[in-house]
Amino acid sequence: MEICCVSDLHGYYPDVGYGDLLIISGDLTARDTPFEYGQFAAWMDRQKYKKKILIAGNHDNFFEKRGFEDIKDSYSTLDIDYLCDSGTEFEGLKIWGSPWTPWFHGVNPKCKAFMISESKLKAKWALIPDDTNILITHSPAYGMKDGKSANQRLGSTSLLHRQVRQPLFDNCKLHVCGHIHEGYGVFDIRGLQTNLGDKEACVYVNASHVNEHYQPVNKPVRIIL
Repeated sequence: MEICCVSDLHGYYPDVGYGDLLIISGDLTARDTPFEYGQFAAWMDRQKYKKKILIAGNHDNFFEKRGFEDIKDSYSTLDIDYLCDSGTEFEGLKIWGSPWTPWFHGVNPKCKAFMISESKLKAKWALIPDDTNILITHSPAYGMKDGKSANQRLGSTSLLHRQVRQPLFDNCKLHVCGHIHEGYGVFDIRGLQTNLGDKEACVYVNASHVNEHYQPVNKPVRIIL
């Protein structure tokens, strides 16, 4: 299966080619306006994928207040699965999406959609089914593509704790996130399977399209699963 992953578009809409599954993991527009969401929806409508999945991010206040139906109703041909603490299936794979990220002091008040404390996040991650094969979150897990270095980790600790619990740890094949632009890239541990027994190791993807300066320099990430 050929999967394309993109996050943190912030109003830029790159060439994502075509394939089986397109995953967009939040922060869609530059200014969070209805017009821009219409532009995003029109862009998504043009993409040639068998299935398209979307979650929101902390910049997507419109989604937190009104959801996705207002946008979807304007495009009769739009075929997107919008996930918000909910799941779907594709070609035998169970997929779960969640928009939540850790709240922190000093956060821009215009960019705090779906942001809550780590203590409350634990309950959100508890909703992830144990048999999830593809996990899509806006926040990375702590230590997994969540910063520039070991001294600048900004991922969710409670998400990491949820991921390493069995049986989710054994079932999850791909985790797609964004949010921390500096964490862009892939952590593919499939080559380390000799240390993991019979487990099919997970691939961790931070698919942020923009960098820390909000420049659209990072390419969409393609994964063969």
